[in-house]
Amino acid sequence: MARTEPTAAVDEAERDGLARTTGATTKTTKAGKDDLAGLEAGLDALDSVDTGRVPFSRTFREKILPPLTAVLVVLVVWQALVSFKIVDDPTKLPAPSAVWDEVQTAWLKGELLGYIWTSVSRGLLGFLFALVIGTPLGLLVARVKFVRAAIGPILSGLQSLPSVAWVPPAVLWLGLNNSMMYAVILLGAVPSIANGLVSGVDQVPPLFLRAGRTLGATGLRGLWHVVLPASLPGYLAGLKQGWAFSWRSLMAAEIIASSPDLGVGLGQLLENGRNASSMPMVFLAILLILIVGIVIDLLIFSPLERRVLRSRGLLVRN
Repeated sequence: MARTEPTAAVDEAERDGLARTTGATTKTTKAGKDDLAGLEAGLDALDSVDTGRVPFSRTFREKILPPLTAVLVVLVVWQALVSFKIVDDPTKLPAPSAVWDEVQTAWLKGELLGYIWTSVSRGLLGFLFALVIGTPLGLLVARVKFVRAAIGPILSGLQSLPSVAWVPPAVLWLGLNNSMMYAVILLGAVPSIANGLVSGVDQVPPLFLRAGRTLGATGLRGLWHVVLPASLPGYLAGLKQGWAFSWRSLMAAEIIASSPDLGVGLGQLLENGRNASSMPMVFLAILLILIVGIVIDLLIFSPLERRVLRSRGLLVRN
């Protein structure tokens, strides 16, 4: 009986220790499960894509209202400069109403849309030609070391060359016709598109290329399924810059080279306003050139950029 009580006490202590150990283990396991659940929830939140439509009120407040406010501020400042005689010479700064009268006159004559369409059709067609030439050229320069060493510096030099420098030789080579316009656009846009694609290919992670080769994506299949999709952000930046060069090259060609056979585009309208000393016509041409550039970016390049960024999880909708 003397040994029974200590043994019972020891057994009770062991049971208490086991209970505490079991409780601690249970708590640790529960905490681990909570942490794992939190981690899974976070990963699910990162992987989830919000496909719901954004309310128009939010779109108007965040996307439409800020540029409208900026335009309104510019118009108010412009009108104030004229009204308070800060710039009292209409040959230097016409009133907004005078420019609006010029818009109405061109519209009533049925010429306004013609000015815009002449330049936009040339610009878009020339850009498509530049896209067809610049894309394979960029891939060739990016993937072949000898071609990069031979042509890469030339493309960089051509990209920095002002587009207006190509107008006189293009006129002498091809004459005053649309072919001359397209040649100037190509010489201005192709280097930007090719260099943008080269930059995008250079930024493709080597792991992607090795994984593609492991899965059998080599040669043209590797270019189509691995290289081009992975280089899209840089390629898209090159396309945007290529369009900017196309549009500026076209305006330079239309300002310098004028002929009745070419019609009247926005650049020619700008030159006509200068020859007639009509500042309202000059401002009208400048505003139309600016508006066309903004509209093309909003309708074509901005949606493409958002789609590419969203597909890579880089566009976060707050």
